[in-house]
Amino acid sequence: MKLRNHIKQHRARLNLTQQDLAERTGVRRQTILAIEKGHFIPSALLAFLIARELGMTVDEVFEISEIKNEQEPTP
Repeated sequence: MKLRNHIKQHRARLNLTQQDLAERTGVRRQTILAIEKGHFIPSALLAFLIARELGMTVDEVFEISEIKNEQEPTP
């Protein structure tokens, strides 16, 4: 499974920079960048804070997508 997010799109809608969102959630800009690129999975608390600052629910900002293992046979 992979955690995907829509932070960048929602930031743009609100005219927020990564720095703005980082300051509002108490993390560094690099953390927001890493989350947006899928290199870092936020804690439940940080996911909630990000969603709240974007005016959305965690489910609206983050989604779990399944990655199919190509080595497994399909039924």
